[in-house]
Amino acid sequence: MQDIYIGRQPIYDRNLNVYAYELLFRSGLENAAMFSDGDRATSHVINNAFLEFGLEKLVGRHRAFINLTRAFLTGEWQLPFPKDRIVLEVLEDIEPDAAVIGAVRELRRSGHTLALDDFLYHDKLRPLIEHADIIKIDLMAVPDGELVAHLDQLRGYPVHLLAEKIETLEQFEQCRELGFDYFQGYFLSRPQVISGQAVPASGLATVRLLAQLQDPDVTPEELEALISQDLGLSYKLLRYINSAFFALPRKVDSIRQAVVYLGNRTIKTWATLLVFCGVEDRPTDLMTIAMLRARMCQLLAEKTGDAEPEIYFTAGLFSALEALLGMPLDQILEALPLSDTLKAALLHHQGAIGEALSCVLAYERTQWDSAQFRDLTPAGITEAYVEAARWADETTELLLGTTN
Repeated sequence: MQDIYIGRQPIYDRNLNVYAYELLFRSGLENAAMFSDGDRATSHVINNAFLEFGLEKLVGRHRAFINLTRAFLTGEWQLPFPKDRIVLEVLEDIEPDAAVIGAVRELRRSGHTLALDDFLYHDKLRPLIEHADIIKIDLMAVPDGELVAHLDQLRGYPVHLLAEKIETLEQFEQCRELGFDYFQGYFLSRPQVISGQAVPASGLATVRLLAQLQDPDVTPEELEALISQDLGLSYKLLRYINSAFFALPRKVDSIRQAVVYLGNRTIKTWATLLVFCGVEDRPTDLMTIAMLRARMCQLLAEKTGDAEPEIYFTAGLFSALEALLGMPLDQILEALPLSDTLKAALLHHQGAIGEALSCVLAYERTQWDSAQFRDLTPAGITEAYVEAARWADETTELLLGTTN
């Protein structure tokens, strides 16, 4: 078993009833958020809230506020949030560029509730205000005597106001008189650290599941058989499907039912999160390299018209398994349900897939003369590398919570 932690702080309405809880990163029983990277903190909060503790245990019938960094807003790996239970907080240090504004607009259009965190008014924030439901104002950040003027800038917008970091009775009463809707701070309630234990899922079993999910023709029966082989995977999946998130009319008590209900795409997101939250003792650069190799192999296949580029993706991704899992590659591949063709590509760089992998590895090592694949020009291969590097940075940033 593995010790896990999460913090929560109540948010109250005008009648001092609990409206919601903000979920906070905690790495231990110390009631402090000790982290250097917001993406990593968000990754852990999501993993612990949805896959470990369960949302219903943390917030009951109330809503949960979760901080989202830029990577989570704009990344391709979208995680499933229950729209009626979660308030997505847009962090104050996110630059409101076109990508962010577009992502916020789409989240609001799809029915999510959005809050702007630690808000200080600036004209450039207007596009975000227009799509926000809640504005969180940090009383400690607003200069003395400027709170009323600050609120006047927001009067024309149909938003709810939340006063945070309320430290005294005087501050609370002032904010209630000024028309704030929600209140949060040490005066009302300090954050509480909740601890628990997680049932670990085998890293190899989770990677094996990801391998199966690369096959577009994989059946529910095959996924069921694979998940059922690992206690940790089975436990996490059934806990997830039976959480308040889904609010199913009856309990799902079989892996088969869970697989059919969730579908391959959601299971792939779920398995990916488990993999990358479980490899923190491995260098972040290794994960970025694995993602880059996978995407570049896939792009090479697409550029040359191969009918199965997803297999090339798997080859690139799994080429880093030896370093990732600390096991010889041939032993790892013995336990994975891969075709002989793919195993030959990984072990001996044979066949078209192996040639693509050789090209990617040569480019990675700056061996330009060997970085060749079929009839692609050097410019075409470089284009694939640049696109793969961009995608790998964004994806690793989201899943691992790091900035390269």
